[in-house]
Formats: sequence, C-alpha cells, structure tokens
Amino acid sequence: MTAVTVVVPARNEERSIAACLDSILSQDERDLQVLVVDGASTDRTAGVVRDYIERDPRVELLHNPQRIIPVALNIALAAARGTYLVRVDAHARIPPNYVSRALTHLRAIKWGGVGGRKDGMGGGPAGRAVAAAMASRFGVGNSTYHYGRRAQPVEHVPFGAYPVVLVRELGGWDESLRVNQDFEFDYRVRRAGHELLFDPDLVIHWENRQSVGDLFRQYRRYGRGKLKVVLKHPKSLRPRHLAAPALVATLGAAAALAPRRPGAAAALVLPYAVGLGVASSRTVGSVDPPARPYVAPAFLAMHVGWGLGFLEAAAAAVLPRRRARGGR
Repeated sequence: MTAVTVVVPARNEERSIAACLDSILSQDERDLQVLVVDGASTDRTAGVVRDYIERDPRVELLHNPQRIIPVALNIALAAARGTYLVRVDAHARIPPNYVSRALTHLRAIKWGGVGGRKDGMGGGPAGRAVAAAMASRFGVGNSTYHYGRRAQPVEHVPFGAYPVVLVRELGGWDESLRVNQDFEFDYRVRRAGHELLFDPDLVIHWENRQSVGDLFRQYRRYGRGKLKVVLKHPKSLRPRHLAAPALVATLGAAAALAPRRPGAAAALVLPYAVGLGVASSRTVGSVDPPARPYVAPAFLAMHVGWGLGFLEAAAAAVLPRRRARGGR
C-alpha cells in the first residue's frame, strides 16, 4: 500500500498546476500517489498533467465532470491507495518536508487531521494587500491557519491531511456544499471524537485573489456557504460568525439613517471605522507602498462580502418557508 495519496482538485489551472506538481513531486517522502482531479478544464490543465504522467508514474489524472470540489475529493478518495490523504490546492506550493511532517503527526494516532499555515501570495499591488489582510487577525478573526505561530488544537485546518480509513468512515465530503465543505468535514471529524492539529511549520504558499473585487466575491460565496453549514450543523455556529452579518446590518441601518440623522449614522459606524483604521495602519507596514492603498478596501471586502453572503443565504432560507406558511 502506498504511504500517501496527495489529492489536487483543479479547474483551469494551467498557469499554476506545474509549480504545484513540482512542489509535490519534490517531497522528501517519495512513496506518493498524486491524484489530480480535473473539473472539465477548458484550458491546458489536463494536458500539463499528462506531460507529468509521462515523466513520473506517481501522477494520475482523474475527471470530475460536475466541477464541484467536494465531488473531486470524493472521486480521489475512491481511487486512493494511500494510508493517508493530503489535499493540496492547485494554485498552492508546499515545501519539501510538508508531507513527511504531516505524516509524523498522523502516525502519532492522537490526531484525526493535521494542517498548516496558509500564507497568501500576491502578484500585483492589490494581490499583495489581500495577502496582508488575510494574514491579519482583524481580517480573518480566529482563523488560526492564516496567522498562527504555535502548534495547537483547532476547529479547522486548510487543505488537511487525514488517515484515509477515517475519511471513508465519515463518508467523505458533503457534495451539496460548493464552499465550506472542508470546514463541515472537519466538524464531523471533531464530532466523531478526533482532534485537529494546527502546525505552523507546515506552510502552504497559496495564490490568493489578486483584486479587491475578486476577494469580495470570494467572501460573499463563503458567507453563503457558511449559512448552509449552520443549517446542517446548528451547533457549529459561534458568536463570532455573526460579527460580519451584524456589521452589514449596521452599515445598512446607518445608510438609511444618514439623510435624517447623520450624527447618529456616524455614531453607528464609528466603532468599526476606528477598528478598520487601526488595523489598516498596523498592516500597511508589512507591504510595499504601491500595495498600501488596497489594504483597507481588502478588509472591507472580506467583512462586507462574508456578512452580505450570510444574510442573503439566511433570507433565501427564510422566505420560502414564510411563503409556504402563507399559502396554507
């Protein structure tokens, strides 16, 4: 049996997949099965993978016509020959000891899953600002994997590594969730009595969104997806998850109040404005001057996008029920 199955869901990643595969095939753990699950790419992603297959028999190409990440993960799970499964994003790179270090933790049996720090990589000025905002606690709350510096048990790990037998026992990933399927899976891991380890020395170099607009749309999807997980697992909801929706509601109330009572409207938004200003002033020092004007907008995009998406999903869930009751 192979030691590790590395799973790479991919769609239209011809610019990034080669660097990703190079980093995987350079691991000091050599006993690998590398499964790239292509989601019906319209570019040369599959062709690039086939080139690697010709050079390295550890690489295999699977197909995911549904184009949904949890489906890709389950396709790979069915084909996995490894004792352990490690997920790597197609636009990410991992250092040579990444897999072996994850295995060291998993072989200790204590942990049901292991993950590391997700360090964003930005190309242009906006991308670099997005990376800095995502590494800030103000930006991502208690998502330890964005900024953590010490090993600790956590609720969720990005691109986790797990024993294959455990993943199969839990039924794999929920294919009804287009986003947040990794958090939902980790919730089931913990509910089954297993702990998750965050190890900051497991570093994932990950290409984040390269514009504030794309970041907003990404976090809006995250917010919508979070509501679906909450409806499925109500006990997974934490007070912090309501912070961004509360912000959006506050901004909406302030906008409605501003024409009549501008002072009261300003008072509503002042606490967040102060927090945004302080966090931005602390964060701009970590980026170059061209990137600095994008830092505050990046924070806003994350918070408003997530909160708006959550509220939209909540409204979509509530309105049909009200209509159904009204029609009785």
